[in-house]
Amino acid sequence: MCQKSLDIQFDVSTYLSTNKNQQERGTKWYQETRQNAWSIDQVEGEFAVRTWGCLALVLLLGGCSTAYPPVAAPGPRIDRPYLVGPGDTLNVVVWRNPELTMIVPVRPDGKITTPLVEDLQASGKTPNQIAREIERVLSRYVQSPVVTVIITTFAGPYSQQIRVIGEATKPQALAYRENMTLLDVMIAVGGITDFAAGNKASILRNEEGKTHQFRVLLTDLLKSGDPSANVEMRPGDILIIPQSFF
Repeated sequence: MCQKSLDIQFDVSTYLSTNKNQQERGTKWYQETRQNAWSIDQVEGEFAVRTWGCLALVLLLGGCSTAYPPVAAPGPRIDRPYLVGPGDTLNVVVWRNPELTMIVPVRPDGKITTPLVEDLQASGKTPNQIAREIERVLSRYVQSPVVTVIITTFAGPYSQQIRVIGEATKPQALAYRENMTLLDVMIAVGGITDFAAGNKASILRNEEGKTHQFRVLLTDLLKSGDPSANVEMRPGDILIIPQSFF
C-alpha cells in the first residue's frame, strides 16, 4: 500500500514538472514570436517609408530636372503662302460660267468636287494652284476657262495647325495666322487651368526636318504680364502645358 502511494506521488510530481517545463517553453516561444513579429513589422515599416521617400524624391527631381532652351529670337520674316486643308470652304468662281461656279467644302480626305471636276486634291495646295488645276480640267469642256478660288472658311492642313494640349482651359487645334504669338494662342484656348505648371510649358517645333523642344513661361506671361515671354508661334507648333504636382 505504501509503495503504491509512493508510485502515485512520483507520477504526479513527474507530470507537474513536465507540464511546468512545457509551459515555460511555451511562454518563451510566445515571447520570441512577439519580438520577431515586432521586428518584421518594424523592418517592413522602415522599408515602406524609404520606398515612398525615394519615389517622392524621384518625382520631385524628375519634375525639376528637365530644362529646355528658350525660344530663339525670330529671324527674318518668311513669306508662307496659305495652304488649303480639310475643313476649309472654297468659293470656286468660273468667269462667264455661273453654272460652274459654286461653294464647296474640302472633304476630310483633302479633296473637292465641282461641276465637271471630280475628286480634285486640294489639301496642301495654295488657292492659285487649285485654280490652275481646275482650269486644266475644264479646258476639255470650256474654251479658255478662267478660274478664281477664294477661301471663305479657314482651317488649314494639319501640318500647319497649332496644337495646344495639356492643362489648357480648352485644348484644341488652331489655324495658324500670320504674326501669331503665344498670347494669341492663350486667348484662343481660354488660358490655363489652376493645376497647370505654366512656367514648365514647352513648344515642340519642327525645324529643317528635326524636332526641337523649347521652354515657354506661361505663368510669367499671363499672371505677371511679362512681354518677353510672348514668343512668336510658327505653323505646326505643339504647345505642351504640364500639370503641377505641388
